[in-house]
This record gives sequence, structure tokens and C-alpha cells, in this order.
Amino acid sequence: MTKTVPDLSFELAARERGFLRIAGVDEVGRGPLCGPVTACAVVLDLEKVPEGLNDSKKLNAKQRNAALEALLDVAEVSIAHATVEEIDEINIYHASHLAMVRAVERLSIQPDHVLVDGNRLPKALPMSAEAIVKGDARSVSIAAASIAAKICRDRLMVDLAQQYPGYGWERNAGYGTAEHLAALREFGVTPVHRRSFKPVHNILYQE
Repeated sequence: MTKTVPDLSFELAARERGFLRIAGVDEVGRGPLCGPVTACAVVLDLEKVPEGLNDSKKLNAKQRNAALEALLDVAEVSIAHATVEEIDEINIYHASHLAMVRAVERLSIQPDHVLVDGNRLPKALPMSAEAIVKGDARSVSIAAASIAAKICRDRLMVDLAQQYPGYGWERNAGYGTAEHLAALREFGVTPVHRRSFKPVHNILYQE
């Protein structure tokens, strides 16, 4: 199997179809039991693409931080969230799409085409868009968005870990690790836990 490294093929194909301002969009945080879902939109200067952009899961923390610093010098980066309350109200799938739409809306100038990681497009995107399966490993713009979204959400979970110590969020980012599940049983559910997620729901309603 050939190793995939993201490139500019989707961006250049969109250019050839007449699009001028192309954004890559990705989200992080669908799986955790707590905290918001975070999305990022990135508009790259296709002449000044930083080295080392890849799917955030394939980079270590040092590589991600270096990539983000390089990105902020040459690209427009926009971050947005959907809250725990929104996740519980409309479900994580729709909440992740809501965060993506918000990230695009926060760009200073709206793109005319959006490359979205995944197999479905957020219905509320008003412009031309395409969904790219495993997009963070195939499109440099989406890879850039995946890096920024992960760094932002990880930092947010470190902050929340200081407010609610004992759950290990600075290490597990809110995912349902053994440490996190044990703390849930011992200390209970916090205001930033997703009550619609089964492990949290089960603890709340185990009586």
C-alpha cells in the first residue's frame, strides 16, 4: 500500500474549475466524552505552503506545533466550536457540522469553494464544497485544518483539566480511557461531560 502524503491536487483542480479562494475544513473531538467539538478552516496561499503538513494524527506534538507556527505566518486560520450542550441537543454528527460551518463563517473573506474532511457535507454551507474521505491525509488544506483544530482542542482540554482535576484530560483529551472512566465512577459527571454519550449517560442513570 502506498503511503499517502497530502498534496495540492484537490486545490489545483478547484482552481482549474475557476475557484479562487479555497478553504480546507476539518474537525476534531467527535469521540471524547467531554468538551466541545472543534473545527478549523484554513485558506492557504498555494504559492507558500509550509513544509511538513500532514494528517495531525501522523505528527507528534512538536511537529504539529511547528507546522501551526509556520501556518499562522502564511495562511488564514479560523477556529470554532460546538458546545457540550449543542452536542447533547443535536447529536455529535450535527454538532461537528455546525462547528465546521462556524469556522468557515469566521474567515475574514468567505471562500468560494470548501474542501471538507469526511464523506458528507454540512448542509448549511452556502458555497460550493466537496467532501473528501480521509481528506486530512490527501489535501494539504484539510491537513492544515486538522493540525490547528487538534492543537486548539488539546489546549482547551488542558485548561479544563485544571478546573476539573482527576480525569486526566491533559493526557487523554477527554477520550474514554481507563483513567477517565475510573475518574467518572469515582468523582461523577462534570458540567462539561456529554450526557448523551453512553458511558456518561450510564453513570448518571445507574440508579
